[in-house]
Amino acid sequence: MTAPQGVAAWAEVDLAAIRSNTATLRNASGVDVMAVVKADAYGHGLIASARAAREGGATWLGTAFVNEALALRAAGDEGLLLAWLHPQGADLSGAVSANIDVSVSSVQLLGQVIDAARAVGRVTRVHLKADSGLSRGGASSSEWDELVALAVRAQRSGAIEIVALWSHVAFGDEPFHPAVDAQAGAFDRACSAAASAGVGDVLRHFSSSGPALRRPDLAFDIVRPGLAVYGLSPGAAVGEASELGLRPAMTLRSTVAQVKSVEAGVGVSYSYRYTTAQATRLALIPIGYADGIPRAATNQGPLLVGGQRTQIAGTVCMDQVVVDLGLQSSVSVGDEVVVFGDGIDGAPTAADWAHASGTIVYEIITRIGPRVARVYVGDDQK
Repeated sequence: MTAPQGVAAWAEVDLAAIRSNTATLRNASGVDVMAVVKADAYGHGLIASARAAREGGATWLGTAFVNEALALRAAGDEGLLLAWLHPQGADLSGAVSANIDVSVSSVQLLGQVIDAARAVGRVTRVHLKADSGLSRGGASSSEWDELVALAVRAQRSGAIEIVALWSHVAFGDEPFHPAVDAQAGAFDRACSAAASAGVGDVLRHFSSSGPALRRPDLAFDIVRPGLAVYGLSPGAAVGEASELGLRPAMTLRSTVAQVKSVEAGVGVSYSYRYTTAQATRLALIPIGYADGIPRAATNQGPLLVGGQRTQIAGTVCMDQVVVDLGLQSSVSVGDEVVVFGDGIDGAPTAADWAHASGTIVYEIITRIGPRVARVYVGDDQK
């Protein structure tokens, strides 16, 4: 596509792909989908991506922080919303006022939620989170009974409504790992204990993208996919995105800013981590680590430059990278650069970048910086 005027790099986000991926996840799991749109929808743009997920059939949206959920409300989203990570000073009263469900994973946090409900004068919808083995957020087995008992008491007093129980898997990228089944068993026990303590017939959610796609037996009532909503597979044990019926939604693009001819033996970029082996042509691409290109991709990051597959030559800089085109290349200033996309026609994928940088695909897409313009396509449902 034509580069947006005055923009050095842009992320083309296909909203039709997000709609399609959400529908695929719903079909694969057989239950309602909570599309996770935290971290600016994994770098794809919060508001537009959330709307597309809703259009694709997402009954719920999930955010990490209350301010993300409040931004969705401000943009007009009136559907079911859950925010689950609450640092000190989080606007819980704002969440209650905006009818945003909140996760509670400790007795202390339950007290703050009750205080917010009373301050606002409105019942707070609560999802109680059990730590089933991730050892991160959630109440541990030794804390669970006390948390549930106090929550039941608060519900009877009219301060909260317990609407769901939930947990999170440690091996979302390996849905058949024995730990996943062990966690599911622990979650089942937590749900049974809650029922015995007086929690009624509430919703349950456990599965992230990998189990949502491959373990319908663990779907419970809602699945919570994040990465897969954006058309990417969590890992090889889940399967290739195309095999799963997913379409990558983001293509990161730039253009060639300069081309120059150099001799053999010329050092390229900071600290001369690359030296030309022969006379060649170098191209300058105006995107760097301030835009989300990992510095660890020095000498390794793959690019499609003017239709030619190549890789970064030398150190990744803050605003730019260099590629060695070879002496016979016909690439010229203004030619399009695909950093990553759907892999068609030789373009690199986000997974290729993750491999080149020694990281995971989640980090590649979420680190794309704010000065990279988001350009939306496939928005034919306005």
